[in-house]
Amino acid sequence: MNRENPATQAALGGGIRRLSHGLFVTALLLVGLAAPAAAADLDQAATLVREGKYQEAYDLLLPSRDAQSGDAEFNYLLGRAALGSGRAAEAHVLLEKSLDLRPGDVKAHLALGRALYAQDKFGEARIEFETVLQFENLPTDLLTQVEIYDQAAAQHLDDGSRLTHFAYAESGFGGYRTNSTRGSTGGDQDSTFFNLRTGGGIDYLLEDGYALDANLDYRFRYHDEDGVRNDSDLRWRFGASRTLGDDNLAGGIRGRVSYRGNGQYRNDYSLFTTYRHQLDEDDQLSFGAEVRRRRYPEGNLRARSRTTADVNVGWTRVVNDQATFSLTGHGGRNYATSRPDGDSTIYGAIVDLDYTFTDTLGWYIFAWWEHDNFNVDAYHFHPDEEDTVILRREDNLYEFGTSLVWTFAPGWTFRPEVLYIRDESNATNFNYSSTEYWINVRKAF
Repeated sequence: MNRENPATQAALGGGIRRLSHGLFVTALLLVGLAAPAAAADLDQAATLVREGKYQEAYDLLLPSRDAQSGDAEFNYLLGRAALGSGRAAEAHVLLEKSLDLRPGDVKAHLALGRALYAQDKFGEARIEFETVLQFENLPTDLLTQVEIYDQAAAQHLDDGSRLTHFAYAESGFGGYRTNSTRGSTGGDQDSTFFNLRTGGGIDYLLEDGYALDANLDYRFRYHDEDGVRNDSDLRWRFGASRTLGDDNLAGGIRGRVSYRGNGQYRNDYSLFTTYRHQLDEDDQLSFGAEVRRRRYPEGNLRARSRTTADVNVGWTRVVNDQATFSLTGHGGRNYATSRPDGDSTIYGAIVDLDYTFTDTLGWYIFAWWEHDNFNVDAYHFHPDEEDTVILRREDNLYEFGTSLVWTFAPGWTFRPEVLYIRDESNATNFNYSSTEYWINVRKAF
């Protein structure tokens, strides 16, 4: 049997060891060089995205897509680059993946909302935006709401501003008519009116998903008939919120000052909290609670001052990308009141459907109902009956409304609306019904 010379074996073994060592060192060097290169690519991509050079950022990152698919920041930057370069569907996938890896990232939520909006998925976009932004007194229609949210998201992502905002002014004319009920004669307060509304909101984004917000909304209506009240109403809100994964927790104070005619005012102020939970891309649950004081400082309405404690639960479902269906129930109690009928237990619901036909035409319809059950016995009074029947007052309040929204120029919308109100009560004097209709033109800033 032939055997290798020991010297030859030793030389061969040494060569193999040297070769292995060389390969190991080379591998370490390659790994060491690769890691800084990847980090440098992300820094450079972030700079390009910040400067609005989305195609350059996309070209830079795309070759590393498979290798860095588990990196939340990489997916976010490539998603932003894809969105900015006109690849909204691809951005949608990338930004969802970034949020899976880094839940609760505010910028990724806002960018995902913009990607959904760019695909005309208006319902999903609103749910995504509401995970971060808190704007109150928005128009009822889905199309305008999502446009406002998208502009605010662009201010934060593209302009680098922590302070996002929206503002508006609208005006128009309409008609008001009281309808016949058991307690009133129809047609005795027909009038036409001129109306004006203006306001806006700000949202300041802090670190770790926290945000501060404030809103103002002023409404005025002037009637051309004597004896019809000219209304004015100022609504305000200050709040704070935090993004928690796919959810949002908010709270704060809000109120309104309303002119009630004949020199009388009504003041409302409340503490509130809301929690929004995103079940999935198409479903959102909401939970809320509020304690509100309604105060009439003076005059014959002063006895109506009261405190209300109320809770609500709501569900919003996206239908067909461009529509939302919402159902909200609420219940609570009115107390600390001087009303002759006493305190009252309340419960009710609101259902609405918001449909966007195109990116310039939308439609909204809603129905609202509340039942008030009072706790003090009273005489039944009616001019044609004797006051011998004892009753406890019960009211059923209804509102039905619909509106059409047409965007006829950038930032400009045309808005015809109709509202029907019906109050039904076993106490005759509290029956009421009216129909209102108006046409407004709104300008967004």
